[in-house]
Amino acid sequence: MKNFIDEVKIKVKGGNGGNGCIAFRREKHVPKGGPSGGDGGKGGNIIFVGNRNVRTLIDFYYQNFLKGENGEHGSGNNKKGKDGVDIKVNVPCGTVIKEINEDKEKIIGEVLKDGEEIIVAKGGEGGKGNTNFKSSTNQAPRIATKGEEGEEKYLKLELKLIADVGIIGYPNAGKSTFISKISNAKVKIANYPFTTLIPNLGVVQLPDFRSFVVADIPGIIEGASGGKGLGIRFLKHIERTKILVHLIDVSEPDPVSRYYKLREELEKYSKKLLEKEEIIVGNKIDIEGIEENMKILKDTFKDVYFISALTGKGINNLLEVIWNKLKG
Repeated sequence: MKNFIDEVKIKVKGGNGGNGCIAFRREKHVPKGGPSGGDGGKGGNIIFVGNRNVRTLIDFYYQNFLKGENGEHGSGNNKKGKDGVDIKVNVPCGTVIKEINEDKEKIIGEVLKDGEEIIVAKGGEGGKGNTNFKSSTNQAPRIATKGEEGEEKYLKLELKLIADVGIIGYPNAGKSTFISKISNAKVKIANYPFTTLIPNLGVVQLPDFRSFVVADIPGIIEGASGGKGLGIRFLKHIERTKILVHLIDVSEPDPVSRYYKLREELEKYSKKLLEKEEIIVGNKIDIEGIEENMKILKDTFKDVYFISALTGKGINNLLEVIWNKLKG
């Protein structure tokens, strides 16, 4: 997989319109040839196209300036210049497009669906040839207009993954193991903080042709909302999810306190995250000596589910719960 890049700044410029032409008819059989200057062609647009097979903005990291094709100039015999070809660029679904003006940012569009197109820089209109300026008082106009400049913008692109379910939790809560068990995501798994360096997206396939998309968000730690650790960088990727699965490591001490500390980090980042439906899941029930922590979680929360992402115990039941809540 390409390196995961979820935020870039680029420059875009639509193609310039071609100039209008000043020309006159010169045929022998036309004693008083009139104006025959054609219009210039329109400049090409820069268009972003949603592509579900693209998962990163890395291509913009290496090519941070996009320019549309210029329109051709008009010519004699009322020939219009050729329009510039539009430049279409694939972007991941979930890309937010912001225009940067001085130090201010303004959202100009979001690409949410596969095949969805957004024009981010319009090409300039072509100039008018002198044919357009003929009148009863001016039979031989010697005037034409230049083509317009294409739009020029500085953009900031932010990728927010589109998933039905966001899996959150502290580092080593077992998120990577869980998503690798339930979906087609290929995840590197190891036992150290921040093992997940990028969000992992996977498709969960259930019987009867049912499916949903899950996103494994890198571990969030205390202070993440203030920029500490990796979690803050990826919190935006759970903003579009419908449900949060909060994975708790039941082998760690004081699981309830850890639960609320992570919730505090979510609230500091965006209170809207707390409004999402949440499924609380205790993981690592395959480890000995966790009965007391399981009892504490049961006594604290009305609904809590227990699984072993390593052995698969309890996972099938949890997936049905998730499905029912998604469709409820």
